[in-house]
Order: sequence, then C-alpha cells, then structure tokens
Amino acid sequence: MKPKITALAITLNEEENVKRHIQSLGFADEIIFIDSNSTDATVKIAEELGVKVIQRSFDDFSKQRNFGIEQAKNDWIVFFDLDEIISPELGEEIVSKVASQDDSVAYTVRRNLFFLGKQIKYGGWQSDKVIRIFNKNHCKYNGDLVHESIVTNGKVGRLKERANHYSYKNFDNYNSKLNLYSKLQAEALYLKKIRPNSYHFFIRPNYRFFWQYVYRLGFLDGKEGFILAYIHSFAVLKRYLQLWMMHRKIQ
Repeated sequence: MKPKITALAITLNEEENVKRHIQSLGFADEIIFIDSNSTDATVKIAEELGVKVIQRSFDDFSKQRNFGIEQAKNDWIVFFDLDEIISPELGEEIVSKVASQDDSVAYTVRRNLFFLGKQIKYGGWQSDKVIRIFNKNHCKYNGDLVHESIVTNGKVGRLKERANHYSYKNFDNYNSKLNLYSKLQAEALYLKKIRPNSYHFFIRPNYRFFWQYVYRLGFLDGKEGFILAYIHSFAVLKRYLQLWMMHRKIQ
C-alpha cells in the first residue's frame, strides 16, 4: 500500500504561481498552505482548487515550516516552494521512492536556477540541492531564521530528477527577498551578541563576490553571473549594516 503524502508550502502573494504549483501536486493526498496574510488572490485561488489554507503571521522560516509539519495528517511530506517546478517525472519519482520503503527518511532534490531568463550553471548553483521530501517522524527544520535546513535522524537519499527553480520574478521582488534574508540573518547574529567590524563590512562582501564569481566560475554565466554575484555580495553588506543599526538602536 502506497504511503500517503502531504504537500506543504509557505505562501505570501504568490497568485501567479499558485495554480501551476497545485496542479503539479496531483500525486499528493493532502495539500496545505501556511499563508502569511497574502493581500493578492493567493488564498482565493488555492481554496477554490481544494487546498487547505492556514493563516500564520510570518516570524521566521523555520517556525513557519515546522508549524506546517504539525498540521500534516500524513508522515511523508513534500515541501517545495512555489517558485520551484515539480515536473511530472519528478512527481512520479517521489511517489516511487516513498512507496519503495527503503531505509531513507529524506531525499534531496537538485535544482536548476533560472535568473533573468537564463539558466545559471555556475557560481555555486551547479551543486545546489535541498531536502524537499521527508518523513516528519525523523526530520524537522533546524530553527535557523533564514536558509533553514532539515535536521534528519536517519539516512538521506537522492532523487535523480531535478526541479527548476525560478526565484526571479522581477528585480524589485528579488531584491526584496535578499533584503528579508539579510534582515533575518542580522537578527540571528544580534541574538548571538555579534558586533560587526571592518572585517564584516569590507572583507566579507568582497569575499562573497570572489567566491561566487571567480572561485565557483560565475563569470562563465556572462552578465547574469556578474549581476547575481554582485547583488548577493551587496546583500552580505546589508546584513552587517542592519546588524550595526540594531546595536545602535537605529530604525
């Protein structure tokens, strides 16, 4: 008997992706969205398509995701973002792996990143993989405010099929994402009582650019590789600027 699967997602103003995402989850027995008070048609579209939507104000990614896991009826969870494309082939492989009842408690999925309309093949993205399928009895998110990851108590397998990751909608949207990540990372550092210094302001951003654009061959992606490396290095600078402002009690 095939184990039942719950598909989870956290949402905020994703109306352009909702229908496509739900349609790609035909293999799931239950679909739940944890919505952070969307102001567009995200909730309306999801509910019309039979999705259970639960409202929860956003505080951080780990808490939002762990809350979602608590709502799931089934042990096996798929937890993709709405900007990740689940192909029919990937869906079939997920069902096959879960039904195989091997000793894996989670599975990683490799992702193809698309930015400014181009697939990014270098800059560190060539090895991008994340856990998106797991058994909730053996896994949970690690509590990090941003770039949260699954902590597993058991073997982690790997899927062959890839997910296409379209994280870029427009420049303002992408920049807003990086701003949020920088803010949450700054909050995590503040809680650890870390104070920024010249190293954080001058060395860390430049190192990020060098690592992504030169060491991980981002320059081979052309102007898109340069832009991606530049804005991510600038996001590092913003992280420590926000941390500095927190210590100075500046809004």
